Amino acid sequence: MKQLLIELDDEDVAKLERVAPARSRRRSEFIRAAIRRALWDLEEQATAAAYARQPDSPAALYVDAAAWEPKVVRKRSRR
Repeated sequence: MKQLLIELDDEDVAKLERVAPARSRRRSEFIRAAIRRALWDLEEQATAAAYARQPDSPAALYVDAAAWEPKVVRKRSRR
């Protein structure tokens, strides 16, 4: 892992301290999760923009629900 040095203003540090105090060792994981979430959101926005520029054709939108439904296995009852 690489270490990064970032600067935050006092207000953001106070908010961060409330949700992820440094002494609980949760702060680093909180910041990593926030960065992952922000990067994921950017990827989702890029994907949405790509689909907006070139949407799927109506033929590609057809989905056969039977292909996704689990097959029902019926057990024979003993009498």
